[in-house]
Amino acid sequence: MGLAFYRNDGASLMPLGLSRSLWSKEQMHGVAISAGLSRAAEGALRDLGRDDLQPARYTVDLFRPAMMTASTFTTEVVREGPRICLVDVAMVQDGERVARASALFLKKGETPAGEVWSPDERPVPPPLDLAPEGTEPHIPFFHSSAGWSQDFRAHQNSSRKATWQTGVPPVDGEEATPFTAVAAIADATTMVTNWGSKGVEFINTDITVTLARLPDGIQLGLSGLDRVVHDGISVGTATIFDRRGPIGTTVMTAIANAKRTVDFDAIDYREDGSRSSPGV
Repeated sequence: MGLAFYRNDGASLMPLGLSRSLWSKEQMHGVAISAGLSRAAEGALRDLGRDDLQPARYTVDLFRPAMMTASTFTTEVVREGPRICLVDVAMVQDGERVARASALFLKKGETPAGEVWSPDERPVPPPLDLAPEGTEPHIPFFHSSAGWSQDFRAHQNSSRKATWQTGVPPVDGEEATPFTAVAAIADATTMVTNWGSKGVEFINTDITVTLARLPDGIQLGLSGLDRVVHDGISVGTATIFDRRGPIGTTVMTAIANAKRTVDFDAIDYREDGSRSSPGV
């Protein structure tokens, strides 16, 4: 069995160990939840035969803990037109919805010739000799004042962060697609906007992705763009980029969760995605 978030269990998907959250061993993390939701949305578009459309906006609401148990994903095509398709997806466990997503697909066309402002500063991926091109999932790379590395403890600081990751297949035996990769990795927005000197002290309640284009393949990065926090509520924004440049943004809201902080000084990652305490 390769690295994946779920195995196909007939009418449902069963979460695998890679889906387990750092907040609780009984719960799934948002990366896996979003991978399942985006897979279902992309499947609904494929069933319509609309290969002329591409994802432009994708929003996930994480309103109930998703447990490490059988999950089903139901879809509804809310609107289909010549240049637009809107798909809603629900993640259901034990007969209750635990998360939902809305995916907006738009038809590509020519870009008008008028000049419009865009920022000069662009995020830069890690060098190829450190993070070669490929499709094999790996421990995420992070960048902070400590430079690029896969050493999480080196990045537990208050500096601006970026990450570079390769998409994990949503289901064992399938391949990750550019859309499922970006939808899943977008949950790491919390890692580039809410990870500070004492760990991750906020838990996100949603994910919103906006895309001008899909990434080239399933390798992509997130770079912290902005963060505003008041009264225990955080709003973080990140730029999504691949080796060609920026492709869109993510926006994430989160609430303080300091009593259950994820402290990366106490966690090591292995190449198979499993975790251990240092020295174990």
